[in-house]
Amino acid sequence: MTESEFEAMHQRYLDGTSRPGERELMEQWSRQLGASENLTLPESEREQVRVAMWRRIEVLAHGDGGATGRVLRHPASFWRTPIMRWAAAVLLFLGAALAVLLPRRQVPIAAPSWVQQHNTGKQPEILTLADNSRVTLYPGSSLQYRPGLAGARREIKLRGEAFFQVTKNPARPFLVYTEQLVTTVLGTSFRVKAYLGRPNEVAVQEGRVAVQLRRGADLGATPAQPAAGGILLLPNQQVAYSALAPRSLQKKLVANPIVLAPQAFTFEKQPVISVLQALEKAYGVTILYDKNKLAGCTITVTFYQESLYEKLDVLSQALGASYATIDDAQIRFRSNGCAL
Repeated sequence: MTESEFEAMHQRYLDGTSRPGERELMEQWSRQLGASENLTLPESEREQVRVAMWRRIEVLAHGDGGATGRVLRHPASFWRTPIMRWAAAVLLFLGAALAVLLPRRQVPIAAPSWVQQHNTGKQPEILTLADNSRVTLYPGSSLQYRPGLAGARREIKLRGEAFFQVTKNPARPFLVYTEQLVTTVLGTSFRVKAYLGRPNEVAVQEGRVAVQLRRGADLGATPAQPAAGGILLLPNQQVAYSALAPRSLQKKLVANPIVLAPQAFTFEKQPVISVLQALEKAYGVTILYDKNKLAGCTITVTFYQESLYEKLDVLSQALGASYATIDDAQIRFRSNGCAL
């Protein structure tokens, strides 16, 4: 539609002689005037429209004002004249039409850049995140995370080694990405190692941790619902993965299990099976043994600050037995039994 056609249609609307469909069109444009959702022109183009509208007012008021070089002055009374009220109305309609008809320009919103933390010193550094989670970042290691841990998930990228003490929040899982693995927790303590060229490792101190391969990871997985192909780690359990020797994830016991549930380690002529059960409860481990062969075995022993493996060494020497750690974070204790 040209400007002259629009002016003619507007005049018919003012005279009450609109043709079929014209009145509805004019009223639709009128309703759109000033609507915020239509004001989408960039600043530079809005200025071009403003200049064009002002130029049009000059032409309507003085004929070819620009050609004669006359300067248009506009006191308040100037806008009260019928011709100028009409001209302003037409140009406002044209401006609204331009805002509607011109292609909308979507200005991309830049995603917030990730915060980076590097430990270039020789001692571990303790960082407190926006959710009050604490990270012990070891020398030569680095972290990346969104400002304020923004997003549906609290996400961390790690290179090197860090110990995490995560504030519990079931609604916003906490994810740690390494080169090979994705670790997901809701709130717990665990250690992650991800040094370049070495296996990626995750070891749990308390709580439950879901681990899966990063490639093709299900980011919606949680410890309550681990991903298919992922594993669930409990305290004193760990997993290690290397792309150089790929295989399915297998959990193992950590090198030095800690006591999770303190027990009395003084036994006076107690069944060896009772000692093994106390160790299972204290360290949260599963010890496999032949109950029939150990049924007649008793022992008198007191343990103090020995590690789990040192305690098992004492039992093995006393009984002529042996033990070994096996996959799935278990211990196999072998004994030929005791003479009655």
